Amino acid sequence: MNKRIIIIGISAVALVGLTVMKLMSNKQEVEKKIYIHDMEAAVLVEATLPSMHTFESSFSFLGTFEAVHQNTIGSDANGKIIKLNVEEGDKVSQGQIIAKVDDEMLQLQLQNAEVSIEGQKNDDSRYSNLAKDNAVPGVQVEKTKLGLRSAEIQKRQIQKQLKSTNITAPFSGVITKKMVDLGSVIGAGSPLVEITDISSLKLTVSVPERDILKFKLNQAVSVSADIYGKRMFDGKVTNVSVQADKSHNFKVQITVKNAQQELMAGMYGSVSLNNSKSITALSVPRKALVGSSKNPQVYVIKNGKSILTSFNAGTSDGEFIEVVDGLSKSDQIITKGQVNLQNNSNVKTTSK
Repeated sequence: MNKRIIIIGISAVALVGLTVMKLMSNKQEVEKKIYIHDMEAAVLVEATLPSMHTFESSFSFLGTFEAVHQNTIGSDANGKIIKLNVEEGDKVSQGQIIAKVDDEMLQLQLQNAEVSIEGQKNDDSRYSNLAKDNAVPGVQVEKTKLGLRSAEIQKRQIQKQLKSTNITAPFSGVITKKMVDLGSVIGAGSPLVEITDISSLKLTVSVPERDILKFKLNQAVSVSADIYGKRMFDGKVTNVSVQADKSHNFKVQITVKNAQQELMAGMYGSVSLNNSKSITALSVPRKALVGSSKNPQVYVIKNGKSILTSFNAGTSDGEFIEVVDGLSKSDQIITKGQVNLQNNSNVKTTSK
C-alpha cells in the first residue's frame, strides 16, 4: 500500500515537472515570435543644412488657427445633475440649456418664502390699521415693514439660485469636451463642458521687426490653410502687439470668418503679404518643422542623436521658413523620418 502511494506521488511530481517544462518551452517560443523594438537602434533619417533662401515679393508668415471663443462652462449651483442634454460633438445655440441641477429643495424654500411674505403682508396691513388709531406703537409697524422687505429679498435670492440650476450656453458653438455624466454631484464652479465656437477663427503670427510696420489694424489680408493648398480666405488684422519678444518679433492677430466651418482650430495657416522687395535669409525646409507654429522646432543631429531644438521663425513662402535665430548654418536639420524620433534618439543619416 505504501509502495503504491509512493509510486503515485512520484508520478504526480513528474507530471507537474513535465507540465512546467512544457509551459516554459511554450513561453520561449512565443517570446521568439514577439517583435521587441530595440530602443538603441539608430533610426535612418534624411538631413540637410540650413541655407540662404530668397523670399520673393509675395511671402507669408506661419501660424496656427485658434477659436475666437472657447470656454469651459461651470456651474453656479450645487447638487446632482438630473438632466444632461448634450454630448461631445453636439452643436448648441446661445442660451440653450446644457444641464439641469436638482432644484427640489430650492422649490420648497421658495414656497416657504412665499408663505412668509403672505404672513408679513397680513401683519403689515393689520398693524398699519391699528397704528392709525394709535392702538400699537409706530416701532411695531416699522418692524413689520422691515420683516416684509427681508422676506422679499430672501425670495429673490432663492429665485436666483433656482435660475442657476439651469446651466445654459453663453454663446453658440460645439461641445468639444464633456467632464460630467448624468447623476454626477457637482459644486459651485465645477466644470461641466467645453464649448468651442469656430464661426470665426484667429490666426496669430510672429512678425520680425523689419516687417511689423506693414501690418495695420483693420487691414485686409489674404490667409491660406495648408490643407487647402493655394486657396485663399479673407482675413482682417484685429491686433498688432505693441511689445516685441526677446527676439524682436511682434505678435499679429488676424481674424478669419468661417461661416461654412471649412477651417478648424489647430490647423496650420499663413497670412500672405505683398512686399516691394525680396528678402534673402537663413532658412530651413518647412517639412522639417515639428510641433506648433507658436513654438517651431526641428530635430538637429548632434553626436549621432536627434536633439529637439526650438528656433524663432520669420517669414515663409510655403517651402521654406526663415530662421531669425536659434539655428546656425552648421546645424544638421532632419527633414525626413521625424515621425519615428524622440528627443535623444540614435540616428544615422542619408544627407542631402
